[in-house]
Amino acid sequence: MNLYTFAIYVEDRPGVLNRVASLFRRRGFNIHSLAVGHSEVPGLSRMTAVIETDEGGARRAQAHLYKIINVVRVEDITGRPVIMRDLALIKVAADQTTRTCLMQLTQVFNARIVDVAPDSLVLEICGSEARIDGLLEVLRPYGVIEMVRAGRIAMERGSGAAEATVSPERAAAVEEGISYSV
Repeated sequence: MNLYTFAIYVEDRPGVLNRVASLFRRRGFNIHSLAVGHSEVPGLSRMTAVIETDEGGARRAQAHLYKIINVVRVEDITGRPVIMRDLALIKVAADQTTRTCLMQLTQVFNARIVDVAPDSLVLEICGSEARIDGLLEVLRPYGVIEMVRAGRIAMERGSGAAEATVSPERAAAVEEGISYSV
C-alpha cells in the first residue's frame, strides 16, 4: 500500500465534496489528506486527494472519480515531479522560561509565530509533511495544546500540466452553469 495523490478538478457546486468523499468511503479507500480550493478557472475548484491504496486501486479510484457528475478532470500526479506543501497551526504551551527556546525553534524550522498569549504561542508552518512532523516532534516536550493541518496540496513542476488544461468549451459551460457528466 502506497500513498497516491490526485488533482481533481470539479465544478464549484454544493455537494461535490460529499460525493467525492463518499466514493472513497464506499470503495474502501483510506483518505490520508483532502484539500479543496478555487482553481485558476472560474467556476472550478481543485481538490488534492491523497489516498492509501495499491496501483490497481489507484487506477480504479481515478476511473470511478470520472463517473461522478461535476468532475471535470482527474490527474494521478503521484509519479510526476511535483511541489507538495502542507500547512499547520500549532498551539504550544509557553511560559517565561520556555518562550525563548520556542522562538529559536520557530526560526530553525522557518515557521512563524502568529499569536502570543501569556501561557502559549501559536506557530504557523508551511512546508513538506516531513518538516512539519519534525517540528511537532521537537515541540512535544514543551506541550502541544492543539494542532490543525490543512492537508497536502500539490502542483506539477514546470509547464507539464499545460497540456491537460480544461477545454475552453468545458470552461464556458461551467461559467454558464451547465452541468453534465463525463
